[in-house]
Amino acid sequence: MANWVVFAAQEWLDPLYQQLHRELLQRDILQADETTVQVLQEDGRDAKTQSYMWLYRTGRDGPAMVLYEYQKTRDGQHAQRFFAGFKGYLTVDGYAGYHGIPDVTLAGCWAHARRKWMEALNALPKEARDGPSVARDGLQFCNRLYDVERDVREATPDERLRARRARSTPILTEFRAWLGEQRDQTLPKSATGQAITYCLNQWGPLQTFLADGRLDIDNNRSERSIKPFVIGRKNFLFMNTPRGAKASAITYSIIETAKENGLNPRAYLQYLFEQLPNRDLKDPAVWADLLPWSPALPASLRTPVPGTV
Repeated sequence: MANWVVFAAQEWLDPLYQQLHRELLQRDILQADETTVQVLQEDGRDAKTQSYMWLYRTGRDGPAMVLYEYQKTRDGQHAQRFFAGFKGYLTVDGYAGYHGIPDVTLAGCWAHARRKWMEALNALPKEARDGPSVARDGLQFCNRLYDVERDVREATPDERLRARRARSTPILTEFRAWLGEQRDQTLPKSATGQAITYCLNQWGPLQTFLADGRLDIDNNRSERSIKPFVIGRKNFLFMNTPRGAKASAITYSIIETAKENGLNPRAYLQYLFEQLPNRDLKDPAVWADLLPWSPALPASLRTPVPGTV
């Protein structure tokens, strides 16, 4: 069974995966994340050595694409190779492996920043958590930014951008001055000190969301997209071979992209396996009717909206 999955992924799904990769690089805004995976039979590596499943996806501009990629390491060269030819914004956490990608402007993740302040607050003695503290003040700055985001969730990108510049910019100005003051008064290795350091080190990328109303304020979209693999990993525990890991990445990519475009993934996969052997996959025009957002796909592939059937 596993061999058939690997064969199908390599023979029929990989060409679609490659087309999705080309489509993804044409976007203006992307997001990325990564998580660990254990692959037992990697050449020259111990079976217990951790490998990585990288996650690359689109933002809110256009049809959704979710691509996984297996790599042996977390080295930043993998991201640089994957994003070759991409020009635009990339929303990520603070991992330095994404730095230095040509023609890419990094956007930081305010959810990660806010999480640092939550950790700092929870590190305080229980009786002190409800009282005044630097950790609570830092968390409140983040909460104020998210208050703005809730108000503009359904706004157009232009409306969102205007609101952010009018309302979020003053908060950031105040926050940055406050961080500078607190840095000199806080132990750097404390949880609060680490939250301050994270925000200061990531301050440039953390301001990028002010540049384009299509940008998310955080990387939560890609974190949600990597969860299906994380949940699956709890069940299958490890991959046996790199071929299997690559096949898994391809299959997860097709399934998650189908789901995000309102398709029933099982029905879509069946349709692909019926159609792909009869198509010239080297012809770029072939893909227009097969991509998960194509209006040419049969209506039977779509997942009914709750309450409509």
